[in-house]
Amino acid sequence: MNARTEPAPAGSDATARPPHVIARPPLVRELLLVAGLFLVYKFGRQLATGHTGEAFHNAHHVWDFERAVHLPGEGAVQSLLLHGDGLAHVANTYYAAVHFPATVAFLVWLYLRRPAHYVWARRVLAAVTAAALALHLLFPLAPPRMLAAAGLVDTARVYGPSVYGDPATDSLSNQFAAMPSLHFGWALMVAIGLIVATRSRWRRLWLLHPLLTLLVIVGTANHYWLDAIVATALLGLALAVVHAPHRTATTAGRAQGRLVPAQARSEEQALAGAGR
Repeated sequence: MNARTEPAPAGSDATARPPHVIARPPLVRELLLVAGLFLVYKFGRQLATGHTGEAFHNAHHVWDFERAVHLPGEGAVQSLLLHGDGLAHVANTYYAAVHFPATVAFLVWLYLRRPAHYVWARRVLAAVTAAALALHLLFPLAPPRMLAAAGLVDTARVYGPSVYGDPATDSLSNQFAAMPSLHFGWALMVAIGLIVATRSRWRRLWLLHPLLTLLVIVGTANHYWLDAIVATALLGLALAVVHAPHRTATTAGRAQGRLVPAQARSEEQALAGAGR
């Protein structure tokens, strides 16, 4: 007596999406959410303006603290950029043009290719940005390019391009929000996110992005070393709270692909046994 096999129903577990494969969040909702977070951050930065005296007072404390704990001088990095106008201009361009587009490209790629990691990365970035905004409000800080005691050159003003206007009249940005450095915090998250979400043997080279960002923000005198250290600490806390997915979509896909032939062979053997 021949056994008769019925095709699996369309909605059965055999064709259903594996539980570890995460669907993409709704695009419109994500666009509105990211845009809303950005507007809240920009508005929050404006609330921190007008604390010029306190910002310079804090800057002197940060500068003295760095010297007391023997952190390397920011001037050592800047001297490398001042060997030629071209290098300083490239560093200023990197500071102005890479920070935000690189982070957006990172989120878009994760959204399209690694949805589970996108949700994780977006939550971490939101947490770090919110913590940074709170610190900007509590601890206004003038950057080293404004601090006479630092003896550093404002490379953006001298060599261009510059994203900032005169601090007294600049209504688009808060120039007294040096700590923590979101330039560095976001760049480090981009590198960590790509390392976690990919499986290339070269993926750790993404760490060159935050390393280059660190040299740029310090060399252009937009940030102190301590700004990057605090950004790293905040990111570490956010990563500890918001856990990364255990498996990437690619890994899941490869695992699923390896199981299919085994399942097919099992079914063939069962049919052959039933026929006998």
